[in-house]
Amino acid sequence: MKYGLCNLSVVPLRIEASDASELVSQVLYGELFNVLEQRKKWSRIRLHFDGYEGWIDNKQFLLISEEEYNTLRKNKPVYATDLVDIVTTEENQLLSIFIGCQINNCEFLKHIFEGKSISEKLPKQNLTSTALTYLNSPYMWGGKTPFGIDCSGFTQMVYKLNGHKLLRDASQQATQGEALSFIEESEPGDLAFFDNAEGLITHVGIIMEDNHIIHAHGKVRIDRLDHTGIFNYEVRGHTHKLRVIKRIV
Repeated sequence: MKYGLCNLSVVPLRIEASDASELVSQVLYGELFNVLEQRKKWSRIRLHFDGYEGWIDNKQFLLISEEEYNTLRKNKPVYATDLVDIVTTEENQLLSIFIGCQINNCEFLKHIFEGKSISEKLPKQNLTSTALTYLNSPYMWGGKTPFGIDCSGFTQMVYKLNGHKLLRDASQQATQGEALSFIEESEPGDLAFFDNAEGLITHVGIIMEDNHIIHAHGKVRIDRLDHTGIFNYEVRGHTHKLRVIKRIV
């Protein structure tokens, strides 16, 4: 088994070993992973944080030893909290990073980070304020940054920044936590899941106060939530059908 560390700001994780292949997620600066298969130009990896798998370009990560991997994964995660920040490389070059990048591995990479960070588990009421940090970020399938993010990437990153672990996809996240019977039982920070015509869960958002929800749909936006689903005032109708509400924290 080989191991890797992301030493760039954000790297595409693809469903197949090709630059033209679908983006399924992103690997952020400082993330650790297992290298499951290595080819001449591409490697299939499994992320340490959520077990998500995909293909990554061999030029876009650093191979590390098993001993280094085991040492680094035992360290307490520390995440950058500003939307955009920088680290300084050993060559005194600047590298842009984003909110949610794991900067506790800077020392190993011989990089310097002087920005704001967080490492502790925060109370549930902090989830919605973190979510608002991403407001108006454009929707991008597979994205996990303020410059492009999908619905489950959004919820995962918000929970991650508050010290809680969510799986990557909406359907996976829906397997976590405790199901609530009614919207009235929900609290700000709970997750609402929505299904398509075939009954498959395809969307997720974070419940806010006063029957509102923040979610990534075109952009990270705030809409109304009712027993039917998400009501969008701009289109004057429901855009998503409510399936279940889950309490994770």
